Amino acid sequence: MSYVDTHCHLYDTRGVPVDDVIAAARAAGVTTMIDVGCDAATTAAAVAIASAHDDIWATAGLHPHEAVHGVESIVEFLDHPKVIAVGECGLDYYYDHSPRDTQRAAFAAQIQLAHERHLPLVIHTRDAWADTFDVLRAEGVPAQTIFHCFTGGPEEADACLDLGAFLSFSGIVTFKAAADVQAAARRCPLERMLAETDSPYLAPVPHRGRTNQPAFVTHVVQYLADLRNEPTERVREATAGNACLAFPALRP
Repeated sequence: MSYVDTHCHLYDTRGVPVDDVIAAARAAGVTTMIDVGCDAATTAAAVAIASAHDDIWATAGLHPHEAVHGVESIVEFLDHPKVIAVGECGLDYYYDHSPRDTQRAAFAAQIQLAHERHLPLVIHTRDAWADTFDVLRAEGVPAQTIFHCFTGGPEEADACLDLGAFLSFSGIVTFKAAADVQAAARRCPLERMLAETDSPYLAPVPHRGRTNQPAFVTHVVQYLADLRNEPTERVREATAGNACLAFPALRP
C-alpha cells in the first residue's frame, strides 16, 4: 500500500535522526513525502534532504511568520529540480509575527511566483480567511492550490472548493474538539482531498502529544475513511492519487 504525506518538515525531527524518521515512514507504506520550506534556511534544508532521497520532494516558501524577511530570500530555490511547489505561504493573524500588510504582500508575491513558474501553491491560513480569499482573488488562483492543514468548517471548505483548491487534512481532524474540521472532511469530495502530517506538529490520535512523523499519515487516512464511512483503501488510493494531481511533478 502507498501513502503520500503531502506536507511535513523533515528538517525538524526534534532530535530523532532524520534517517530513522524516513525509514519509519517507508516501513509504514509512505512512498512519497513533501518537505515544506518556511523561509530561506528551512527551504535550503528541505532541498538538501530531498536531493538525497528519490521519494522526498521539497517546496520553497516564506511562511507568514517569516514575511518580514522578504520573498526574494527564497526565489533562488525555485530553480532546483527537487522543488515542486511554492509555499507554505499565506496569512496568520493568530500570532501576527509579521505585520499584516507585510504578510499580505509576501503572500501576493508568492502567488505570482506560482503563476510565473507554473508551480502549485501551498497555503497556510489561520484566523485570516477573508483576507486570504481577497488576496487570492486579486492575484488569481493558481491551477494547483492546496489549503494545507485545513482548519476551517464546511463554509470555508465550500469557499476553497469553489476556487478549485484541494483540502489537505492533518492530524487535527482526529481531535475530539475539531467538529468543524470533521464536518468539512465529510463534505469535501474525495477527489479534492489530501492527507498530511505537518510533522513534527499535530500528531494524530492515537499519538497525540508525541512528536509527529510522516509514518503517522496512515492514521489520518484511516480516520478520514472511518469519518466518511468509506473503505480505508479507497481513501488511501484517492489521497495518494490526488497528490499527483495537486503536485504534477509527482506524476509517474
